Amino acid sequence: TLEKDGYSAVQLGFGERTTKSAGSPLVGHFKKAGTTPKRKVVEFRKDFPQEMNLGDVVTVDMFAEGEFVHVTSKSKGKGFQGVVKRHGFKGVNDATHGQHNRQRAPGSIGAASYPAKVFKGMRMAGRTGGDRIKTRNLEILKMFPEKNLILVKGAVPGHKGAYVVIEK
Repeated sequence: TLEKDGYSAVQLGFGERTTKSAGSPLVGHFKKAGTTPKRKVVEFRKDFPQEMNLGDVVTVDMFAEGEFVHVTSKSKGKGFQGVVKRHGFKGVNDATHGQHNRQRAPGSIGAASYPAKVFKGMRMAGRTGGDRIKTRNLEILKMFPEKNLILVKGAVPGHKGAYVVIEK
């Protein structure tokens, strides 16, 4: 609420969680709302389309078929990857003419004795994926209100079984 926190927002929880696995601050937070602890909690600071009260249940009825939505989730983690997969480097174009083992190597990473360092942000090998991704303007193809499901057309981020946030 505006007077308590200084801004207006709505918190939504999804998925059941045992009281034992939730921390005591969360247990108290959900007890105040009159519900059990939830596995995933998301806060929406935008104006929510409908008036909400503590403990209300949100269903897919707020969306409509043919509507365009934004879908946010954590992308698939791909582990430690080289520069070709991570940043799209080409490596050595011509694999012949004396090229031995540099086909997928990054090449030079900086200058010589001056400045004698590698600049921050240099694109190198490392962990890829696992980033928060928002895919915009995906179309809702079909709604299943009895199962509380939405069928979305397009590239929905995340692995199988990942939590996704759908917003207008």
